[in-house]
Amino acid sequence: MNLSEMLFLLLTAAAVWFWLDSLKAREIGVNAARQACQDDGLQFLDETVVGRSLRLARDDAGRLKIRRVFAFEYSDTGNDRRSGSVTLLGHDVELLHIRPHLYVIPNTHDTLH
Repeated sequence: MNLSEMLFLLLTAAAVWFWLDSLKAREIGVNAARQACQDDGLQFLDETVVGRSLRLARDDAGRLKIRRVFAFEYSDTGNDRRSGSVTLLGHDVELLHIRPHLYVIPNTHDTLH
């Protein structure tokens, strides 16, 4: 086996590992988003997350890992779509963001001017 064949096999193995690792991270992201929506009484729309960013970062122990940010959509009323995100460092959920809800409180002292 010459050097070019060895390099090709190594790159192929790295690509397969990255693809499988990305599928596992996406599954963790979907489960985290689904659970957060369920805990807050929200509807997790489309049952999926979309990758938004990918970069290298260090964990608390100083090990180099892949940080992935996934976006997802949810609804609080069933008539709207709101955006949320889940950030994973390796396979650990680092941050889950669901925007605060806007509640409109009716004014009980309506006056006309």
